[in-house]
Amino acid sequence: MKKIRLFIIISFCSLLLINANKRAANPLPVASADSQLAQTLERLGDTPLPHRPNFNLPGVSAERGRELVLTGITTKPGGGKTNKQSKNFVCTACHNIEREDPDLRVSDPQARLQYVQAKGLPFVQGSPLHGVVNRTAFYNGFYEQKYGKLVEPARNNLREAIQLCATQCSQGRRYENWELESVLAYLWTIDLKLGDLNLNSMDYDLINNALQNKNESQAAISLLQSKYQKASPATFVYPPDDRRGGYTQTGDPANGKLIYELSCLHCHEDGRFAFFRLDRSKQSFEYLQKHIPRYTRYSLYQVSRWGTSPVPGKHTYMPNYTAERLSNQQVEDLRAYIVQSAR
Repeated sequence: MKKIRLFIIISFCSLLLINANKRAANPLPVASADSQLAQTLERLGDTPLPHRPNFNLPGVSAERGRELVLTGITTKPGGGKTNKQSKNFVCTACHNIEREDPDLRVSDPQARLQYVQAKGLPFVQGSPLHGVVNRTAFYNGFYEQKYGKLVEPARNNLREAIQLCATQCSQGRRYENWELESVLAYLWTIDLKLGDLNLNSMDYDLINNALQNKNESQAAISLLQSKYQKASPATFVYPPDDRRGGYTQTGDPANGKLIYELSCLHCHEDGRFAFFRLDRSKQSFEYLQKHIPRYTRYSLYQVSRWGTSPVPGKHTYMPNYTAERLSNQQVEDLRAYIVQSAR
């Protein structure tokens, strides 16, 4: 009997040792703040995203994509420089490449303004490129009013959305295939990580338990997908009927100063992305104040809500701000700052 007990104990210990060695060789997946959101969702059983870059094309690299996004130019696979994608803009004229919202579940322009001010980022019209690969819909909301049928192939296809932005928003040329895949490769380096989702310790426990035993995979997937927007909403807003009276809110000039510094001057100071130049001089503020009630391309209400169109010889233009990117209150804040500074 003692020999049987000893045999059982030895066998049990051997089994534990074998399992321990297997776990050491194949460690259980662990989700942490640095884990890629898309990869974690795939490991949980979610459908893979369709816009992974094709590295089989010669010349495709994340570094070339980064250069195209930031400067519009990169090196060709066979040597030499590409033609500039756009003579007028680069991607960062309208899009941040860093996180710009404290809570990725909502589009709150005032929370965003305060967040980008603290981070030293501009306050821009376009949704961030940070995390764009984690979205599944593009040119949402009212953009069909602006681009018509051009939106149809881009609505659920990131590659087509990038090309639409390149040709229409940037007023430039289409990307070649290797350039497009390089841009995608770069965008995957600034995808969402779990640390972007404001998860708590219980959330991580649920995710890790699901990764290890698969019993709660759907709950973990639902949890993760509830922490960010899979599509960036866009609602077009009309200027006020009475431009002298404006919107009904009372403006806060201190908040308006932030908008002027982080938005207006981002494009217009020294003609960075616009032929219309602005600065911090009284002359600039007086000019803007004069045009507030008018129906011109220099009217605060006109350009913020309708934007401008390219004019002959000048392809630079101003995109409109949607309600999710600039609220009516913020428009009045900007007006209050302009009027105060023009005195």
